[in-house]
Amino acid sequence: MSSVPARSDIDEEYKWDLASLYADDEAWDAAFEEAEELIEDLAAYEGRATDDAATLRETLETYEELMRTVSNVSAYARMRRDEDTTDDTYQALTARSQSLSSDASSAASFLEPELQALDWAEIEAMIEEEPALADYEHYFDDVHRMRDHTRSTEVENLLAELGEVTGAPGEVYNMLANADMEFPTVEDPDGDQQPITLNNFTTLQKHPDREFRRRVYEAFYDEWETVRNAVGTAYKNAVKADVKLAQARDYDTAREAALDGPNVPVEVYDTLVDTVHENLDTLHHHADLKRTAIGADELRMWDLYTPLVQEESPEIEYEQACEYVTEAVAPLGQDYQSRLAEGLESRWVDVYETKHKQSGAYSGGTYDSQPFILMNYQDDVESMYTLAHELGHSLHSEYTSEEQPYVYSGYEIFVAEVASTVNETLLTHHLLETVEDERLRRHVLNEYLERFRSTLYRQTMFAEFEHRTHEMVEAGEPLTPDRLDDLYADLKGDYYEPAVLDDRIAREWMRIPHFYRAFYVYQYATGISAAVALVDGILEEGEPAAQRYLDFLRSGSRQYPLELLGEAGVDMASPEPVQSALDTYSEYLDEFERLL
Repeated sequence: MSSVPARSDIDEEYKWDLASLYADDEAWDAAFEEAEELIEDLAAYEGRATDDAATLRETLETYEELMRTVSNVSAYARMRRDEDTTDDTYQALTARSQSLSSDASSAASFLEPELQALDWAEIEAMIEEEPALADYEHYFDDVHRMRDHTRSTEVENLLAELGEVTGAPGEVYNMLANADMEFPTVEDPDGDQQPITLNNFTTLQKHPDREFRRRVYEAFYDEWETVRNAVGTAYKNAVKADVKLAQARDYDTAREAALDGPNVPVEVYDTLVDTVHENLDTLHHHADLKRTAIGADELRMWDLYTPLVQEESPEIEYEQACEYVTEAVAPLGQDYQSRLAEGLESRWVDVYETKHKQSGAYSGGTYDSQPFILMNYQDDVESMYTLAHELGHSLHSEYTSEEQPYVYSGYEIFVAEVASTVNETLLTHHLLETVEDERLRRHVLNEYLERFRSTLYRQTMFAEFEHRTHEMVEAGEPLTPDRLDDLYADLKGDYYEPAVLDDRIAREWMRIPHFYRAFYVYQYATGISAAVALVDGILEEGEPAAQRYLDFLRSGSRQYPLELLGEAGVDMASPEPVQSALDTYSEYLDEFERLL
């Protein structure tokens, strides 16, 4: 019987090196105490932060020192917890770090209202008097543009303190899905019992035996049905929190509030959805090809992840994946390639699935640390692509941290998903051009098509779902599990028109953790659109386009997302990049149909 190993069974070389952040929990405790002292130091500037240029500089320096420390403390606690989500010790550290983060935000809540009380001429005068403030000019502009949506210091302080409360639905969902839920085992065609997990569900859904796929599908969604009311309540309250916070800041809608943070017009969101809807026939073409590939009269929901190639997927061990990804990024230059290779050798990555490990994958770390990547590597082509994706995030952070001061060290998800998908696209081009193994080539092409399907179409469908759920709450409509099922099933039917829907697929919304970070997922779709355009330019133009892209990675958040992408060569305010990506997807489908 196959089983998920314990963490102690995994060699150290396949685990991330969190000791590089804090040597042990005692060092973490010391940093925690330091942050508590810095909170008091920052609070002392309230009411006088903008008295003069020197005081403003001191306030900002204290604020940055506090937030850097809090970031380190939070990252360590969260990543330790993610190693084993049932570990009480690191659940407690995570809870403490969340409270610390809330306290720090509360202590800093005076800063933006005091800056917004100045007119721009006063800010310019302070910059002239104190040259060190020049680095903050874009930050000051960003704060100033939010004047109409920033409340009094007292209200901002209250909203900051409520951060833990408003984030509670997501925390409840995370613990339910990753720590409490136990999915059943299903007998495979060889008579072995296969355990279902959050991490391996989609892998099992690619199994060539259609009856096995059906049993996995039904067992998986039947288990979600047992927590239906709990998940429905968590999501309902997450949406209500989004709506109430938007209203508190005088926004008309939660979506407007979410997109105004990174300064992305809502028209970009609508353009994405409209352009994808105009091209649903291309997704329907993909669905029809799947039906043909499996030789079925009708496509069922347990067939959606089935590869277009029915032969067994080649096994891609982790070391081989590292080699392929390193070779693939060569068009970005020697510096990028060598940094990536060094990161893989320096224990950036926590590689394999273990008992109660956080599901999925992410790139983490802080301004002061090396990147860290959580994986649940499954020795397949999909996992190789996920590795390339997360390394794109990590290298983005590396370049930004080296080039930018802390104030611009973060970057919006809108641009982050470009960096990750550029790596995926380069990997596809590299493998299709260099690999002679025809079986691997077919699976690479299939994987790239699946990436388009799941990133451009699926994430846009998710974006529609969360837009509508927030509209329902804003209109005073009840958000019950039945209503959520109906809404999701309608969308699934539009997007996958050639397939036969069943009652279980209506529950799929229950297993999507991104819904607890509202209006996040659309950026995957815009990201792949921008990435395809950038890679086309890099491969056609060479070094000049690569340098523009690296400059984009180095820029962090020194400009707004649309400006950053515009300088890299992509206009995301127009539908052209989305349509171009959809056309590329269609061309690859036509090529695969010829192969069939």
